[in-house]
Amino acid sequence: MSNRKSAKGQPAKKKEANALWGGRFTTGPAALMEKVNASIGFDKALAPQDLRASRAHCTMLVEAGILSRKDGHAILKGLDQVEREIAAGTFTYTPALEDIHMHVESRLAELIGDAAGRLHTARSRNDQVATDFRLWVRDAIDRLDADLRALQAALVARAEEHAETILPGYTHLQAAQPVTFGHHLLAYFEMFDRDRGRLRDCRARLNESPLGAAALAGTSYPIDRKATAKSLGFDAPMANSMDAVSSRDFALEFMSAASIAGVHLSRLAEEMVLWASQRFRFIGLSDAFSTGSSIMPQKRNPDAAELVRAKAGRIIGCLTSLLITMKGLPLTYSKDMQEDKEPTFAAADQLELCVQVMAGMVADMKVNKEAMLAATRQGYLTATDLADWLVQELGMPFREAHHVAGRTVRIAEQRGVGLEDLALADLQAIEPRITAKAQRVLRVEASVARRTSLGGTAPSRVKAAVKQARRRLGQA
Repeated sequence: MSNRKSAKGQPAKKKEANALWGGRFTTGPAALMEKVNASIGFDKALAPQDLRASRAHCTMLVEAGILSRKDGHAILKGLDQVEREIAAGTFTYTPALEDIHMHVESRLAELIGDAAGRLHTARSRNDQVATDFRLWVRDAIDRLDADLRALQAALVARAEEHAETILPGYTHLQAAQPVTFGHHLLAYFEMFDRDRGRLRDCRARLNESPLGAAALAGTSYPIDRKATAKSLGFDAPMANSMDAVSSRDFALEFMSAASIAGVHLSRLAEEMVLWASQRFRFIGLSDAFSTGSSIMPQKRNPDAAELVRAKAGRIIGCLTSLLITMKGLPLTYSKDMQEDKEPTFAAADQLELCVQVMAGMVADMKVNKEAMLAATRQGYLTATDLADWLVQELGMPFREAHHVAGRTVRIAEQRGVGLEDLALADLQAIEPRITAKAQRVLRVEASVARRTSLGGTAPSRVKAAVKQARRRLGQA
């Protein structure tokens, strides 16, 4: 068989096997294999975590007497140099070295020679990547918690400002009962508080160290897994070496929590889109969080809110992709799991951006109190207040009171007026026992003021809820 020729007619050079794992192989991978196998394009994001875990592993090897102090010192010094190069942007990445772990080891070998090869004693890329990935997700959770707290703080500030601002509350997107805008905003405070709780729960469960599990079965070296776990801020080593290298439920749980948070952001974004529309005019967004039209000069589009709404779908899609990847994998590690990082990185990045944008929009929006109050004159929002008055003052069964209030609404609708505009005689024609006191409860201001039950919309309750929220945020 003749030698394969290069494009210039010369014999093509045979690829050498990878220097870091090629002992079993005589030639290197095909170009397409190299392309599909490489993950450095995205997993270079793990560099800070990889360096941190390598330092912890190196220190433990020295303390356990597995590695000489001389080699340990050289390795730590070399890792410091690698870190400086990465920070300065001078570090060279190449697909041939596949991932961040091999890049660090290869550069370390260039810097310190044979001692670099001893760093990989008693570990595998399997436990190495599992450790780095858990550290990365933990760091992402800490950043997101701070961002969500800032969003909550923005909501609380606006809720305090609008504790007495009245607007329609909706069910089925139909005007239902009057509420205060502060109360409405604090509903999202609670949602985002639960999001933070889910992320904290996820962090607590993932905070165990895979390092030392090696490829899947542990190692024969006398390593100290508790020492490396403690050094990296983990609560303990993972109890089972096979579970340690093959589990990605921490990433799935993280993206599940991220997806729920994304849905909450999307719901608030949708409301802002509605509120900013000409039909509602409840809020206005400044130039900072809106865009114009290329053809219609009068337009101001709530694009920031629309993009937050859309990006929730991307976050959910990231979760779905990893769920599907993991669903059929036997223990322990399979290369399929290289596909775990891109969706996790993307979900974290998108959620972090969306939370920051939403905090900006909440602080930025201009609230149109007049439009909100005017909207409460449509939809007969105090009909339930009339039914409640009939029960409380006349002892009428609620179902009967519901029917009386419904007939009152029909009369007002026929006359094209609000419930508060009906004369006492109109009310007494439906139920003779109604008195002038009933007319006072038909005003929206009276309606919201009376909703003083725990968790209710009354301004007094909103102000108390704001104080409690500030305490929960550590602001009190």
